[in-house]
Formats: sequence, C-alpha cells, structure tokens
Amino acid sequence: MNSVGEECTEMKREYDQCFNRWFSERFLRGEGGADPCGELFRGYRECVQKAIKEKDIPIEGLEFMGPSKEKPQSSS
Repeated sequence: MNSVGEECTEMKREYDQCFNRWFSERFLRGEGGADPCGELFRGYRECVQKAIKEKDIPIEGLEFMGPSKEKPQSSS
C-alpha cells in the first residue's frame, strides 16, 4: 500500500520491512529489546505529516495514539 504522500512511499516500505523483520526474527522469539526501527518511523511520520498539511487533508476530530495523547475522560 502506498503512503498518503507519494514522496513518503519509499520511507514507508523501508519502515515496514524493518518492522516486519524485527517482529518475526526477534519479537516473536522473545527477544524484545530496543526498537531498531524507531528512527525510520519518525522520518516517515514527519513525511506523512508534511504531506497531509500540503494536501490540506482535514484531520480535525481524528484521534491519534501516542505517548502524550490520552483519551478524554467522559463526564457521565
């Protein structure tokens, strides 16, 4: 699958390959350790964010997962 920004597609493929290799060769064998693909992911994420902004894709109301993003508590 291509990325939202064509200029990001190769970065996506590189990250996907890295993640799939780490997942199958290390994680599933119980060798967690540090994420070797983090830098690739950060570069890809920045590219996607730039493409979204340049294409003026509305993202208001979408929830993104991340370490500083917590789902708001309901007041019911």
